[in-house]
Amino acid sequence: MQFQQKSYNMIDSGFLNTDDKKKIAYNWYKNDKPKAVVIVHGFFNSKDSVLLKGLAEYLSKKQDVFIFDLRGHGGSEGCFTWTSEEWRELNAVLDFLKDKYDSVNVIGFSMGGSICINVLSGNKYKIDSFICISAPSDCSRIDYKWWQLDIENDIGYLLFTREGMQGKGIRPGPFWLAKEKPVDNAGKLKMPVLYIHGDKDWVVGKWHSEALFKKTNTDKKILIIKNGPHAEYLMRKHQGELLPAIDEWLDAARPGAKYSLSAGQGRQSIDI
Repeated sequence: MQFQQKSYNMIDSGFLNTDDKKKIAYNWYKNDKPKAVVIVHGFFNSKDSVLLKGLAEYLSKKQDVFIFDLRGHGGSEGCFTWTSEEWRELNAVLDFLKDKYDSVNVIGFSMGGSICINVLSGNKYKIDSFICISAPSDCSRIDYKWWQLDIENDIGYLLFTREGMQGKGIRPGPFWLAKEKPVDNAGKLKMPVLYIHGDKDWVVGKWHSEALFKKTNTDKKILIIKNGPHAEYLMRKHQGELLPAIDEWLDAARPGAKYSLSAGQGRQSIDI
């Protein structure tokens, strides 16, 4: 997967501790920029998956990038609790970064996006913008339409290529713990929000992002990518739509900026 040549000065790798004493592994792409982007991966992914590493390297040309492993994934301790406890990791990351940058922005993929909504809706942290990609509005209502299985990405790429399996895996924990519903929290978000979803997503249907968009009361946009698959797989054959949309949104992440995407399928523009 080709994005661009190396654009960061160094990667600082280490661990943070959550308030329930879990060690959380991270990679910090550093260029001494005043703006940072935090990437929150989804189920079965990690900071070391090829597509997310590619995105981190791509984004590091304009800002520092901080990507970490949720519990039960990659180098982090613990077991994944299906969004019940993972808010602790994002809290630890945002606490760590809050005094280090003039601007902090967040990108969440799939269940990582759901976790972001639940954390950011508390408005404890000053976040300048949020990009939510393929997130479930309610984790109890994930679609998993097996008859629409994405053969190319979820079978061909994931199971039969070395690149597809790199950085993948999970240590599952209890799924029955209480969970917040992102759709109930979206209306509390205060920062500008860009929702992105592929219309061929068989795991989390695009109606989830549409429901979240409808509930969101702050400045917002939604981009539905025609023939787009789930979450990080959008970066395989839809970079031409995905990456410019992310770039434009992050470039405008400052007070008084105009949020507008180029004309195209499913795009809406507003001024703030």
